Amino acid sequence: MITLKGEHTYLRALEPEDLDFVHKIENDENIWHLSHTQTPYSRFLVKQYLDNAHQDIYKAKQLRLVISSYKDEVLGLIDIFDFDFKNKRAGIGIVITEEKNRGKGYGQEALSLLINYCFEHLHLKQLYCNIAENNTASLSLFESKGFHKIGLKKDWNYTNEGYKNEYLLQLINR
Repeated sequence: MITLKGEHTYLRALEPEDLDFVHKIENDENIWHLSHTQTPYSRFLVKQYLDNAHQDIYKAKQLRLVISSYKDEVLGLIDIFDFDFKNKRAGIGIVITEEKNRGKGYGQEALSLLINYCFEHLHLKQLYCNIAENNTASLSLFESKGFHKIGLKKDWNYTNEGYKNEYLLQLINR
C-alpha cells in the first residue's frame, strides 16, 4: 500500500514475529504512563492479541501498525484507537521505542502517513490525541502536523509524582 510508505519509514501490520517486540513495549514501565497501563502483560496475552490483530478496524475499533525503516528495523508503534465510524473520528497514539531513534523524523513521517491514511482511506473527519502537559516532544510533534490544543484536563492522570494535567488535541479534516 503506497499510502503507508514514506521516504524513510513505512507502516505495516503486526506479524507473529513481532511477539517479543510488542511484549517488551507492553512491559516497559517507563512508558506505561502513555497507555495508562498498570500491570505487566504475559507473553500468552500478547500472543493472543497478535492472533487477533488481523481483525478489521470496523470490528476491532482499533488498528496498531509497526513503524519500520527500509532496513526492516522496527522503530515503534502507531495506533488508531476509539475508531468511531458513525462520527468519523478516532484517537491516535505513537511511540518510538529507542531513545537513539527519537528526534530523527521517524515519528513525524509515521504520523503524516497515518493522518493521510485516516483521511484518505478511512474518510475520517477528525483525529485526536491525549498528551501529558509536560510531554513537550509529543506536543511539538502533533502540533507540527496541524493538531490544536482544544482543552486541558486538570489533574487528569495520577503518577508517582502526583496528579498531572493532560491536553486534548484535535485535527479536523477540512
